[in-house]
Amino acid sequence: MFVRIVKMSFHEEKIPDFLENFESVKEKIRNAEGNRFLELYQDKNDKGVFFTYSYWETEEDLENYRNSELFNSVWDFTKKLFNAKPEAWSLDKLVSLN
Repeated sequence: MFVRIVKMSFHEEKIPDFLENFESVKEKIRNAEGNRFLELYQDKNDKGVFFTYSYWETEEDLENYRNSELFNSVWDFTKKLFNAKPEAWSLDKLVSLN
């Protein structure tokens, strides 16, 4: 399992735009080939900071998504709302307890 974490920071007045757009595309992202999990988090102390966590079968699945029309449309919309450069981490999941 391959995990992708993306940190995004938004102008406060742009948060509703981001959330509305995410609501409209979250099922499409989650149903992208190889995607097994998707969550969105908001920082408790800085309401303008969000994280997405997504689990992918392979790095190739993520790259295929990142090269898709869906990703390009989502990213083109979202990046206009940022107040800081986004950060991303690619991780291998080692342990998961439920």
